[in-house]
Amino acid sequence: MMPTLPSERTMTSGIITIILTVFAMALTDAFVKYASSDMTLWQIYVCRSCLALPVLVLLAKGRIRPMAIGWVSLRSLMLVAMYLAIYAAIPVLDLSVIAATLYTAPLFIVLLSALFLKEQIRLAHWCAVGIGFVGVLVVVQPRGEDFTSLSLIPVIAAFLYASAAVLTRAKCVAEAPVTLAISLNMALVICGALVSLGLWLFPVTDADRYLFLLGTWSPLNAATLGVLAIMAALIIGVTLGVARAYQSPRPQVIAIFDYAYLIFAAFWGFVFFGELPDKFTIGGIALIALAGLMILNTDSPEAKTDQRSNTA
Repeated sequence: MMPTLPSERTMTSGIITIILTVFAMALTDAFVKYASSDMTLWQIYVCRSCLALPVLVLLAKGRIRPMAIGWVSLRSLMLVAMYLAIYAAIPVLDLSVIAATLYTAPLFIVLLSALFLKEQIRLAHWCAVGIGFVGVLVVVQPRGEDFTSLSLIPVIAAFLYASAAVLTRAKCVAEAPVTLAISLNMALVICGALVSLGLWLFPVTDADRYLFLLGTWSPLNAATLGVLAIMAALIIGVTLGVARAYQSPRPQVIAIFDYAYLIFAAFWGFVFFGELPDKFTIGGIALIALAGLMILNTDSPEAKTDQRSNTA
């Protein structure tokens, strides 16, 4: 029997970590949707991050202040807006639909990397972008009876996530993951507190139409505190899990397993809310996943080696 190399063990650990992380990520979104009938989004922002921050500060061991505070702050604001876009759609859309459209982010990353990082886009990239776009159209069904403008909100979230990812690669690569996590949670607290204060001082007259975004805080009880504690633990695990998984060798392989989120989102949607994805959602998820795998395969070391040998 051949001995297992350290790099292989690290790769296996990274794959297991990312699968557990996206499992927790999908569960987090399910809890937010579950809590949306009892708490406002801004209340969740503030309370969840206030519970998570002390743990993250302890884990930081003094690495709290970012080296590039301006770029890190901009990244955090992008991710706060991304969460807003995702969670604004959660009360009205199935988790499987949100997951499918959210995972157009790798396609935006390709385009943004070409524009701002000057990376070359090959024909396979363009094909993948086209297939992914078709997948989004299949999921959201822009001419279907159930289509609303809210169906496009997760696409906005995907664009914001891709922008934050490209910014991280360009300007925040030297920052410790826990430092980035602290900055993000601080931004969530500040944003949530400011909007909550504004809604308290200037309440919206027809807030009952969408209490999750326009309502004021509801009283906390043992049940809601328990849900918030679970969400805080999950957000800590997701933040650190993604960072640790992508520190493994060959991150493009790790990213392939990141698409397991699509499956877990559909699973938790069924467990919590009895949501069953229809044939259009399943077909669109398959097309988007195929597009992501095409991009990852094109960017893999083997593909680059083959391309060099073919041009030699």
